[in-house]
Amino acid sequence: MSTAASERSAKYEMVVGLEVHVQLETETKIFCRCSTDFGAPPNSNTCPVCLALPGALPVLNERAVDLAIQAALALGCRVQSTSIFARKNYFYPDLPKGYQISQFDKPLAIDGCVRIGTRTDGSPINIRITRVHMEEDAGKSIHDRFAGVTAVDLNRAGVPLIEIVSEPDLRGADEADAYLRTLKQILEYTAVSDVSMEKGSLRVDANISVRPVGQSTLGTKTEVKNMNSFSGVVRALEVEFTRQCDVLDTGGRVEQQTMLWDANTNEVRPARSKEGSHDYRYFPDPDLPPLIVPLERIDRLERDLPELPAARRERFRAEYPALTPYDIDVLTAGPGIGAYFEHVARPSGDPKGAANWIMGDVMATLKATAGTIEHFTIRPADLADLLILIRDAVVSHTAAKQIFGIMVQTGDRPSQIAERENLLKVSDDSALAAWIDDVFAEHPDEAKRFVAGERRLQGVLVGHVMRKSKGSADPKRVNQLLGDRIGT
Repeated sequence: MSTAASERSAKYEMVVGLEVHVQLETETKIFCRCSTDFGAPPNSNTCPVCLALPGALPVLNERAVDLAIQAALALGCRVQSTSIFARKNYFYPDLPKGYQISQFDKPLAIDGCVRIGTRTDGSPINIRITRVHMEEDAGKSIHDRFAGVTAVDLNRAGVPLIEIVSEPDLRGADEADAYLRTLKQILEYTAVSDVSMEKGSLRVDANISVRPVGQSTLGTKTEVKNMNSFSGVVRALEVEFTRQCDVLDTGGRVEQQTMLWDANTNEVRPARSKEGSHDYRYFPDPDLPPLIVPLERIDRLERDLPELPAARRERFRAEYPALTPYDIDVLTAGPGIGAYFEHVARPSGDPKGAANWIMGDVMATLKATAGTIEHFTIRPADLADLLILIRDAVVSHTAAKQIFGIMVQTGDRPSQIAERENLLKVSDDSALAAWIDDVFAEHPDEAKRFVAGERRLQGVLVGHVMRKSKGSADPKRVNQLLGDRIGT
């Protein structure tokens, strides 16, 4: 942190509240049967309802309601048995109706909370969630398709959204980043959305204000939009914090307005004055009755929630004491990786070994191939079998690496590969001695220096033997035989 940044942080406090828009993982839109398929040709997934043609009436998607309730419950919110859809009136080219169907004074859920970590004194950092409400997405304006013309693609119009609104409890860009990552992880575990920022399934608007350190009243906020990554949110908040501090330091007054983040120039620029709720002229949508969800349905959806990240971390700590806190964080980063780990750890009886292989070779392979754990070539039962082969000294660790590589390519079982490729561990002294003799003949200088007492070369010679045997030699016995050669 620069001197100027340190001085700003000592003088002013950043206060942030986030509005997170999440597309729900439904096959059809919220008020019609049009597909939500991403990447379809422009304006192909449309109908009279999402085009707002006269006489078209919305019909609520039941699946979207269930997903929204599950998301709210996972975030610790209280789901209201009655909520109301309202019309939020504003004009944009990609909003055909001239209003958005959303929820205002009676949202689906309220009063949630997300824990994002602990402070230096050990106290939890809890971020309150004001509300989770349902709404429809707008279309998309495309500015770079045709020179001098803005095109409109209405495929996204009507895709079901939830908006997750936090209280202004975040203090700094780092906390905002931690909150977003925690939120994304919870939503991934519940499978309510693919939460892909690249596809626009998760979008963030940030409300930020600045106040002198120690002051309890909030400063004037601005809303920053157009952030398409978590790192972009962090940079935008830091830039806007600096701008507001500079305004106050020069005796100016921060104006309430909407700002756009430009990632190319690392700048925020004003877009328009910030609207208040009265500017949208909310009123209940006359075409949609109140949404009434029976308590029994809410209870069932809560019972059906999967194990959430915090609960899984606690269970891993209790059930797998050999794992470090870092291991647990990595293995619970997503629902798929944690499930894969357990399906390796339990049958192999080696949780730490399973963690090491998954965090090492498995993740390296996924990164290199841009794959996902859900579609990984190696079945968890087969990786467990490989760990058992290592434990039972059937194959060496070096051979296991080769077997793993072949498993990635073929999906074959490790025992089949070990036998087919002659990778079963060889402990027979005569065979090992023959390989050692070959290595001594091929590397006479290193062998001569080793026999003369240069013990550090023993590991080098073992490596040569392992390569000569294609990983099948028993490295422990090779070490013993080399020691015999120099009388140790």
